[in-house]
Amino acid sequence: MAQEQQEGLTSAEQEDLTQKTVDTLEIDLSNDLADEHEHEEETPDVDYSALSKEQLAKLLENELATISTEGVKPGALKKAESIVKEIRPVLDQIKSREKEGALAKYIEETGSEDGFEFKYDAETQRIDTLSREIRGIKNSFYQGQEKEKEKNFNVKTALLQRLRVLLEEEGTREQDASGLKSSWEEFKKIQDEWKQAGNIASPHNGTLWATYNALIDRYFSNRNIYFELKELDRRRNAELKAELCEKVEELGKSLDGRPMTREILNEANHIFEEYKHLGPAPKEDQEKLWQRFKEAMDILYNAQRGQFAEQKKSMQDNYEQKLRIYEAIVPFTTYNSGSIKEWNAKTKDIMAFQDQWVALKGMMPREEGKELSKKFWAALKTFFSNKGEFFRQLEAKREINLDQKTKLCEEAEGILATGEDSASNTQKIIDLQKRWKGIGQVPEKYKDSIYDRFKAACDAYFEQKRAKNRETEDEFETNLKRKTDLIERIEAAAKDKDQSSLNLLNAFKSEWSSIGFVPKKDMQTIQKRYISAINTYVGAIGQLSNKEKEQAVLESEVEMVRDGESSRGLYRKESDIRRKITQLENDIALWQNNIEFFAKSKSADRVKAEFERKITNAVNQLNDLKHQLTIIQEAI
Repeated sequence: MAQEQQEGLTSAEQEDLTQKTVDTLEIDLSNDLADEHEHEEETPDVDYSALSKEQLAKLLENELATISTEGVKPGALKKAESIVKEIRPVLDQIKSREKEGALAKYIEETGSEDGFEFKYDAETQRIDTLSREIRGIKNSFYQGQEKEKEKNFNVKTALLQRLRVLLEEEGTREQDASGLKSSWEEFKKIQDEWKQAGNIASPHNGTLWATYNALIDRYFSNRNIYFELKELDRRRNAELKAELCEKVEELGKSLDGRPMTREILNEANHIFEEYKHLGPAPKEDQEKLWQRFKEAMDILYNAQRGQFAEQKKSMQDNYEQKLRIYEAIVPFTTYNSGSIKEWNAKTKDIMAFQDQWVALKGMMPREEGKELSKKFWAALKTFFSNKGEFFRQLEAKREINLDQKTKLCEEAEGILATGEDSASNTQKIIDLQKRWKGIGQVPEKYKDSIYDRFKAACDAYFEQKRAKNRETEDEFETNLKRKTDLIERIEAAAKDKDQSSLNLLNAFKSEWSSIGFVPKKDMQTIQKRYISAINTYVGAIGQLSNKEKEQAVLESEVEMVRDGESSRGLYRKESDIRRKITQLENDIALWQNNIEFFAKSKSADRVKAEFERKITNAVNQLNDLKHQLTIIQEAI
């Protein structure tokens, strides 16, 4: 069809027209590529799973406000749609988690899921509504664009048909001045309407432009009488095209002091649109002007390609740096620990890697970068998911600890309520305190309150016990003074050996036994001093043998144990006596065996008599020790 519509064109004009169509498509594709890169730069990688529902709703509200303005760009719509798609799985997880939690609570309360109904909260519904509104605006926008392109296609198709009709009428009607004028006016009107018509679907764009230019050239070729006017118009077009060439050349020169920007390229494309809509120049200038314009445009596009090459290298560098960061956080995905401190330390480390990732601005190769970003944020999500699971388990354990500590509080409060401060109750309170220390932490919000409750119960019990024991403690202090005075009298009496006697010793013992307990902190000291005084006094009694003195001291110690004093000294003495008894029994058995041996000797009477004397002394000593052991055992 295009070939038929280009009848009447020279081969040079057909080649020029074909080149125009190719260059038009090249610039359109460049614009699409630039739009695509612009969209990439405006859509950073974000971990939406880390945002709250309020933050997600606010994000969608901002995007909705942006695309709701007049003259919204496709890039903004694509960005908003991409965010909606990224948020959708995050919202689905939130919905699922909230519904499962509500169902679990309902089953816990009712025992069954029958009759369960669940309605998402206002924030969740708001996110759904905002998502639908964004998709609706996007769909309306593209539907409107498609309708507009279809409308423009129909308009341009009708204009081509009007131009064909005009050419047919031009060839059949009479060539008078009025006919030429009306034909020219119709022709210029068609040109203006064509220029005002917008874009159409790209598959038809080249064909329509080729047909349009072919019909335009045929129109001028068929108007032999109008060659002079056509030539004037071509010269004017040549001047205008030369001006457009200068503008593009100036843009090329401006690149010496600044980098290629999207604004420069948009301005050049706008100039190219003007160039396309200008009619033909004189044939001798047409190709020269086009080559001049094309060379000027090539400078801009070569700069853009060079910039793309630099950008590609920068993108690859960014990719490699981010790949190293991703590889560094991969081990974090399998990290596990039972320590809060260690988890927090690891979190600090992985957040440092995240900061490094975010700090690396710029793009990466599209497909590789998208895959790497997906893996990076997935690794972060896995780490924080594992951390969350640890703290969920920790919180569950803390709830159990809270229940255990609450029961301890109740037990302590129950003991306090009895008003009894018996030894068994005191031991129970002490045991409760030990069990409390063995239980781990509780949820942070109950940490102070549960501790204050338990401490208050224990403190109240011991305060109650202390209040009841204050009189007893005063009595103990009085007893301490009396015992101290008695010891001083015993020590003074021990210095006068003439006055020392068993009767006075027994009186001292009887008086000591009649005095009650002393404070626990002074018990050992006063006891040691009393034993020392008694030993000194017994040693001063002249009419007693050593054996009797030893017996008297032992009886004093036994009496103290019976009166409630510490029995640790008697235990040590019992051990020493048992050791001595064992040694004596072994010696006696050995000596008796030796006597039997010596009995067979002819001159053994003297040796035998010596061993018998040893055995007799050992037996007497053994009987004394056994008597002492009996006294001690009865006491302890």
